[in-house]
Amino acid sequence: MRFYDIFNGDADGLCALRQLRLVAPAEAELVTGTKRDIRLLDRVGAGPGDRLLVLDISMAPNATSLARVLAAGATVQWFDHHNPGNVPVHPGLEAHLDAGPAVCTSLLVDRHLGGKARAWAVTGAFGDNLHGPAMALAQAAGWSEARIDQLRRLGLALNYNAYGDRVEELLCDPCALYARLCAHVDPEVFTREDPLFSRIECAMAEDLEQALTLTPDAATARATVYRLPDAAWSRRVCGTFANHLARLHPDQAHAVLTPVRGHLSVSIRAPLTHPEGADRLALRFGGGGRAGAAGIEGFGIEALGLFVKAFQAHFG
Repeated sequence: MRFYDIFNGDADGLCALRQLRLVAPAEAELVTGTKRDIRLLDRVGAGPGDRLLVLDISMAPNATSLARVLAAGATVQWFDHHNPGNVPVHPGLEAHLDAGPAVCTSLLVDRHLGGKARAWAVTGAFGDNLHGPAMALAQAAGWSEARIDQLRRLGLALNYNAYGDRVEELLCDPCALYARLCAHVDPEVFTREDPLFSRIECAMAEDLEQALTLTPDAATARATVYRLPDAAWSRRVCGTFANHLARLHPDQAHAVLTPVRGHLSVSIRAPLTHPEGADRLALRFGGGGRAGAAGIEGFGIEALGLFVKAFQAHFG
């Protein structure tokens, strides 16, 4: 019997896995990648008796591989908050799915574990731009403002680290980052003792500063579109920039477009005051995600005008 831990390389995926393996340790093969590398089950050749733990990746684009590993006799435990598509009914599948706008995978795991590793859940929620639910959990736990702020900063840094065209563009490979996180039971201790935290946070601040000098390509009172330059720093900061804009202008929707290999990658954020519809818009252009935040990969530059019109109409 083999164990596979299959997870999104962002803050939510990392913190969801950290919670589960703190409570139920297991020697597992790690399968992860950049934020947008989500067809991860394609890499897994599971067989009879193997156990797969899948975190923070949509079931829909992995449906074919999920059917394959279940047919091979593996069992799958799946936690996710993205639009799952059609969820199969199979005795080997245990699915914890909730696509609500105030939920992320770390919070689903926290719910499942009864808060046994809550600091990691709060960190993951902050990283997924769910500051309201993160603050509610942290304040209910009675933590100090200083502790909460440290977890917030770590969540933002972990999420920033996941964005890039390839793992080589990231400051730290998500597998290596997870190993360093595992050296600490408490995420706040990681921020104090591992210099990687400061390195990532400083790089994030520099990249965000560059992004904030840009002006939008298109803007209405309800929807704003930014197109970043073709550079490694812009691919690293696109998600952080989109989340920053969403918090700065909570009544507006935002789209951040980044060149990737001759195409565009699109980060969509619905207004924080009404976090609905991002996934539906993304689906129209071959993407996916959740109600409050979604994305499109391999988007043709020739369709940019069509997308901008659809985006502004959708949220206007």
